[in-house]
Amino acid sequence: MKKILFISSTGGHLTELLQLKEMFPQYDYHLITENTEANQWLKDVYGEDRVDYLVYGTKSHLFSYLFKFTWNCLKSLILYYRLKPDYVITTGTHTAVPMCRIMHRHGKKVIWIETFANTTTPTRAGEMIYPIADLFLVQWESMLEVYPEAVYKGWLF
Repeated sequence: MKKILFISSTGGHLTELLQLKEMFPQYDYHLITENTEANQWLKDVYGEDRVDYLVYGTKSHLFSYLFKFTWNCLKSLILYYRLKPDYVITTGTHTAVPMCRIMHRHGKKVIWIETFANTTTPTRAGEMIYPIADLFLVQWESMLEVYPEAVYKGWLF
């Protein structure tokens, strides 16, 4: 059974990612998001052994964000070696970038779903992962002008 890691930042990115929850039982899956009060229910629903959290950080507090992002890079590496996933599927954003880079570096498959929120402009994280993604999906046809090699499959919602 393929091991799939589902990872995203909290909020709308996580809401988008959870639209894929019907896929979860078909795979040996694991879910990673940011550690916020609003996300604690995930362990109750999906199980303690299927959910991990990274440190929540916002770029609006740049100084502390740099430390948090560095910690999340290290923790992502530890999680990669512990979980040994075959694929990563993500709706972004900055929380997912280190894991996508790690997966790519180890020859694993990276599937990026660009956020529903952007209809004509790229995300910074999307721009970073686009060149290395095995499959880059956009939710708006207009985003094919931004990411010409992407695949349009419609909305997750």
